[in-house]
Amino acid sequence: MRQYIGTMVIMRLPPLNAIRAFEAVCRHGSVLKAAEELGVVRGAVRQQIATLESHFGEKLFEREGRRLVPTPRSLRLADAAGTALAILQRASQEFQSEGQGRIRLGVPSAFAIWWLMPRLAMLQAALTGAEIDIVPISVVEPLSQHPELDAVIMGGEYRPASGITAIRFMDDEFGPVATPAIAAEISGNPAAMAVATCLASRSTPLLWSEWFSESGTPRVNFQHSQTFEDLLLSIGAARSGLGVAIAPRASIEDDLRRNLLVAPYGFVSRPAGYSLCCRNADMKRPAYVALRDWLQGACADG
Repeated sequence: MRQYIGTMVIMRLPPLNAIRAFEAVCRHGSVLKAAEELGVVRGAVRQQIATLESHFGEKLFEREGRRLVPTPRSLRLADAAGTALAILQRASQEFQSEGQGRIRLGVPSAFAIWWLMPRLAMLQAALTGAEIDIVPISVVEPLSQHPELDAVIMGGEYRPASGITAIRFMDDEFGPVATPAIAAEISGNPAAMAVATCLASRSTPLLWSEWFSESGTPRVNFQHSQTFEDLLLSIGAARSGLGVAIAPRASIEDDLRRNLLVAPYGFVSRPAGYSLCCRNADMKRPAYVALRDWLQGACADG
């Protein structure tokens, strides 16, 4: 496992395919699912695990009945391997796409549909020599979990992360919205919302509780509720007159202007705002600088 060159010790790295198989088994908790992901048979995955155990000279898994359970040391290795494989995948993608000038931007679905897409032509014009792919995402996760993306737009969910630059470009405000008819029935008295249908989404399950907490409004026991898979769907249901939804202002500004939706209690401002999150090295590149400048300018112009 070690080679000596002069006084320098060089550790022999384990085979990459064995590391990939090991990391996949630990992540899925299943040899079968790991084999399906890697496009090989289960026997091939087991052989790679055996190769890795031979390399380290110790067992990486313990048996509990028919299940393979990674040891505590193995779990730490799998976590490091997952990070290293993500970095390698990212570097490979950059190598293959170098010179193409393409940015894969992950954007919350509702924000993408109602704020970004109407402005996409202006954004593309600002990114001279580069192209942008908008990737709608239902559950907004940190960029560190998405090596396939070049950047993401984060709302109040953002938390600082190592190796990531986050640039705030827009205020984040949110509140209950409904059609003018429903809003007229509940305006001025949040307790009146109890008779309306509460519209929620699985992609942002905490929005209602966060609004009650951050607005200082006493919680309401809704008589009826309906949960949708995505925030985009719950906002659409509110627009159709089904009930009351919680929505970020940026996602419904056009509906507000056209009086399709009304915010009977206004909006609560969140300090985090919306941020463009890029890897530190990318943020120095001209295309990313142009994207940052355009987002900040578009918000300043309203």
